[in-house]
Amino acid sequence: MPLALSFLHLPPNTAPFHSFQVHRTHHSHLHLSLRTRRASATVAAAEAENPSASADVEMVRGRDGVWTARSPTVVVLWDLDNKPPRGPPFPAATALIGAASLLGRVVSVSAFANRHAFSHLPVWVTAERRDRRALDRAERAGVVAPSVPYSCAVCGRRFPTRPDLTRHFRQLHERERNKKLSRLRSLKGKKRQKFRERFISGNTKYEDAARELLTPKVGYGLASELRRAGVHVRTVSDKPQAADHALKRQVKHSVACGVDWVVLVSDDSDFTDTVRNARAADLRTVVVGDGCRALGKSTGKIRKMSGVSSS
Repeated sequence: MPLALSFLHLPPNTAPFHSFQVHRTHHSHLHLSLRTRRASATVAAAEAENPSASADVEMVRGRDGVWTARSPTVVVLWDLDNKPPRGPPFPAATALIGAASLLGRVVSVSAFANRHAFSHLPVWVTAERRDRRALDRAERAGVVAPSVPYSCAVCGRRFPTRPDLTRHFRQLHERERNKKLSRLRSLKGKKRQKFRERFISGNTKYEDAARELLTPKVGYGLASELRRAGVHVRTVSDKPQAADHALKRQVKHSVACGVDWVVLVSDDSDFTDTVRNARAADLRTVVVGDGCRALGKSTGKIRKMSGVSSS
């Protein structure tokens, strides 16, 4: 796992699973609740002492006819306005999804923010770019020499300095890419799809090199990096609390859909009532943030993660 996560030790779930009657869906899958024979005596004694205790296991029958225990479903909701990534977005999102997958099957990962969150430059991005420019000037002046020559990830050509590599990439590979995009816009139908799959979508070498060498005109590529990690980025309006309202609606939607877990990445105290209502509706919640904040104090379930921060 890319980052060390301290909130992986989660308390056991106190909410019982409810029994379900056998029913058949339009996908020809059967859902039912089974109780093992070996544990029946123990369960009966436990339920006599504690009526809320239950050992029912929800089972699902696959297309191959094999019954397996249904994995809990997990939805991750990320408040980017309140808690943007502290470092590179892709590793932070990957670590967050990996940690959420320990709770069950992650069915949706959504991030909410207005357009200002994607144009803002955090302090760590400004510092990295400043150090990179200083190193480029030193290499151009001959003060610093790299131990290994810079190599183009697309064609393999080597260069003594990074500015030379960037100039080569812009003059050759970026120009070729723009020509292919122009050609793609002129095509239609199956020809357009085949051309995209062959020259645009499958060209991962260019995308990796461009991500390393080219500086985005606006922001630092937050939205594109999150999408690359599998996060559905939702840009809301610039109205006050627009991201909060969208996230609250998504929590209500998760309750209506019968989701088992919601992982909320935020420190905003405005979500206190939302989290409490979700827990009252038997929706198990985990809040990722700083435990000293009001949301963590009120909910009592706060997990810290080093990959995201409010700074």
